[in-house]
Amino acid sequence: MSERTQRQADVVYLSPPDVGPQERDLLLDAFDSNWVTSVGVHLDRFEEELAAQVGAPAAVAVSSGTAALHLGLLALGVGPGDEVIVPSFTFAATANAVVYTGAVPVFLDVSPNTWTLDPDLLADQLRLRSRRHPVKAVVPVDLYGQCCDYDPILAACRTYGVPVVEDAAEALGSTYRERSAGSLGDVGIVSFNGNKILTTGAGGAVFGGRALTDHVRYLSTQARDPVPHYEHRCVGFNYRMNNMLAAMGRAQLARLADRVAARRRIYGRYRDAFAGSPGLAMMPLADYGRSNCWLSCLLIDEDAFGAGPDLVRRRLAERGIEARPTWKPMHLQPVFAGCEVVGGQVCADLFRRGLCLPSGSALSESDQDRVMQEVLATPQAARRQR
Repeated sequence: MSERTQRQADVVYLSPPDVGPQERDLLLDAFDSNWVTSVGVHLDRFEEELAAQVGAPAAVAVSSGTAALHLGLLALGVGPGDEVIVPSFTFAATANAVVYTGAVPVFLDVSPNTWTLDPDLLADQLRLRSRRHPVKAVVPVDLYGQCCDYDPILAACRTYGVPVVEDAAEALGSTYRERSAGSLGDVGIVSFNGNKILTTGAGGAVFGGRALTDHVRYLSTQARDPVPHYEHRCVGFNYRMNNMLAAMGRAQLARLADRVAARRRIYGRYRDAFAGSPGLAMMPLADYGRSNCWLSCLLIDEDAFGAGPDLVRRRLAERGIEARPTWKPMHLQPVFAGCEVVGGQVCADLFRRGLCLPSGSALSESDQDRVMQEVLATPQAARRQR
């Protein structure tokens, strides 16, 4: 092993890919078949298996979760000048996809009990806006693997006739009242980015009814009409997943339950380790569902703990442990400075105090112990340096 490889092996990453011989075997099967582009048996079967996993009528595998969001919004008719409600506490892709359509994101705050879209705030905004400029769509985000509280969200959206695009990019394998993440809106999407619980290296999927997913598939393949020559009645996109990535996804999907169980165990070990420490609290898990615990997130009260999240993060980094702040709210991002925000104090506080800890499904207990020990040692180390 080279010195560089040894150094990399010693690093504890936040959420690295977890791949093995099954992925290699199916990748080679796709390679050997010579079906390496956006058609092939593995792609067809991956879509069928994804739809069955989520409990959706159909699925379309695409090049990224962001592409899936873009296509889902377009399939619902979102376009220039429309307003789309998005939680401010999310990754930028959620809002970027809205902007791709020409629509305008309106940012809402989240509930401190779930860190997801505040249903009461949403209902108020849908009522107020219905009188002047009705909302075109709502994009709830299943954050860090935790589903939103969908009963009140869907009830409010039905009242005002607003469709829902469920951004379950981080939540494959999670549930809400026994229903799977990705199946809860009019459209659902997931991501298979390299850091997700199921990865194809890059990729995503759109879930929905057959008519909708047929249209999404059409748009994802340059909107080519079914004639011998190249005929296009509308602008399409080069968003289709290829057969090799789908092969890898099939191997990953077969072990999804094990990945979810592993990440939930990691969350539980962190929760137990930090339970007796003043100023430390894990992200709350809602009792209405089962989170896949994609990332285990810690809230740190600097005054009570004796060290803030940035100091903890830097101490971990010095010891080869990757940790990151929670998502910086969209209404605090320079690129969205001109957008409307309703509330924002809750998610701003979660960003100020939050830290994402290593959560990969292959993370060993000894490395988990390293993380916990270094977090708990930070206040004493900080006092020695004063």
